Amino acid sequence: MSDLLAEILIIFFEVLCCKIFYEIFGKLRFRGWINIVQMIILECGVFLVSRMLSDFFIVKQIVMISVFALLMFWHVKITLAKSFVLALLHQAMILSIDYFTYFVSIELSLTGKATGNPYSIENILVIMLGKAIVFLCVLVVGRKLREKSTEILVDVDWLKILIFPIFTIIIITAMISVFSDVETPEQVTLILTSSFGMIGMNIVVLYLINDIVDRETQLNENRIFRIQAKNQADMYRSISENFDKQKKKTHEYKNQIVCIETLVKKKQFEKVEEYVKTIYSRLDKERDSIDTNNVIVNAILNTKYQEAEENKIVFVLRVNDLSGLRIEDEDIVTILSNLLNNAIEACKKCEVGRRLLKLKFVDEDGMIKIGVRNTFETAILYENGEIQSTKLVKTEEHGVGIKNIIEIIEKYGGSYVIKDVDQEFFFSIVIPT
Repeated sequence: MSDLLAEILIIFFEVLCCKIFYEIFGKLRFRGWINIVQMIILECGVFLVSRMLSDFFIVKQIVMISVFALLMFWHVKITLAKSFVLALLHQAMILSIDYFTYFVSIELSLTGKATGNPYSIENILVIMLGKAIVFLCVLVVGRKLREKSTEILVDVDWLKILIFPIFTIIIITAMISVFSDVETPEQVTLILTSSFGMIGMNIVVLYLINDIVDRETQLNENRIFRIQAKNQADMYRSISENFDKQKKKTHEYKNQIVCIETLVKKKQFEKVEEYVKTIYSRLDKERDSIDTNNVIVNAILNTKYQEAEENKIVFVLRVNDLSGLRIEDEDIVTILSNLLNNAIEACKKCEVGRRLLKLKFVDEDGMIKIGVRNTFETAILYENGEIQSTKLVKTEEHGVGIKNIIEIIEKYGGSYVIKDVDQEFFFSIVIPT
């Protein structure tokens, strides 16, 4: 493998690490072939700067930082100032790791054994070792700082992924120590191809994993959308049904008034009194039980209250005037529908005497306070400190529903507490108004 090809490949890995590093802090401006064009331009720019300014270290670093900053500003949606800061950090990381690996290789006597040998590859392997360490550092930074809509990979999964770059670092270090002296160009080509190939496979594996994570994230977002659409459809259907009932009641009221008017004209007052009592008792049973001065909240709570009654669940509520609620209707539907659906499903699994559901939804002290407390039978499952399922409803919908609620809470700068004590489940939410 020629020195020119080795130099091109080393710069290629450096450019890819820079690309991955920048994508931690911003989204792509464009998608498709233009990204490949950007990387080719960056590769050529870095190569020319390395060749033309090889004897001017300070100038070379300044120009290199400028090239990275400008082209990555074109590649990623960030400000130009932030792009220069990231370019400075990236270049500082590369230089510090390169000097560190070279210093360690000298101190451990891994290099310097093949002086005078025309096929010595120690320097190239030391540089490749530095690039492998840079790649590992970029992965760690990405894990800590990258923001994802959904955490698909947990810490244990990431530790498994990091085994590959760590193994690559160990192998290249062994190559520097063992293969310092080679006898033929073919051996040089084989060793360098192996080292370049391992680092290349690291990058390929990373992109494959990112593709899988992106697909899983999209599928998860689609599941969330379907659940939201289902909750909203249920709520709007409830409003529509209540409206239809109200129209029928209005028609009935007209007939009832005509009947009362007729009885009054005939002076049959006893029958009027009896008829009015009958109508009143029927209205008392049919009217909505909950009124918070918020149409959406009323529709959801009255629907769930009736559902709880049908399933012999004791439903205790504490509400107040929510006319000034500043939470979007879709978010109210998501929070209340998920919480009450899960609570009712949990209560239905309990014995009739233990079916208890308590809801608090108040606007007081400059805070929106929502609390749900319900009994349950089946043990709640937790993973990595997060509730996964109670095995009382569909695991997929339950887990996604809880995460969706948490996202909405964070959207409004609120906080929440989830716990279970003595076969009772608590979900408390506080959102500043």
